[in-house]
Amino acid sequence: MEPLPSARARLDRFIADQGMKHTRQRDTILEEFVRAGGHVSVEDLLRRVQVLAPGLGAATVYRTLKLFVDAGIAHERNFGDGQARYEPALDDEHHDHLICSDCGTIFEFEDPQIESRQSEIAAQHGLVLHAHRHEIHGRCLQREACPRWPKA
Repeated sequence: MEPLPSARARLDRFIADQGMKHTRQRDTILEEFVRAGGHVSVEDLLRRVQVLAPGLGAATVYRTLKLFVDAGIAHERNFGDGQARYEPALDDEHHDHLICSDCGTIFEFEDPQIESRQSEIAAQHGLVLHAHRHEIHGRCLQREACPRWPKA
């Protein structure tokens, strides 16, 4: 299922269940959130939606992102830099994160060996995993090749 139609359907159900109103502002924010693809901050998303709806404010974007989290459309992530970022909560998708401590670039990765090993370790401690968050922090080896490091 495509991300936007799936997210829109989930949001519509959630809004109806909560007795809330459907708004064009939420639609605009949802479209840009899904289009952004992930790891978007309130400020990043605000810049994107203001191109389409100049009157939209930061508080509306913030409240709407929180609504997306409550509706199961988004995950809120905190990577240790004091800024919340949001990514779409796509069904059956799981990935982990590598974060550059210098420039803040976030790389997504998947590794079946890591997933398997985590389950083995949990079982050794009498647990069955149902969720986890894996973040690895490091530094770009070659700053001149770093996608976000300021160029001299």
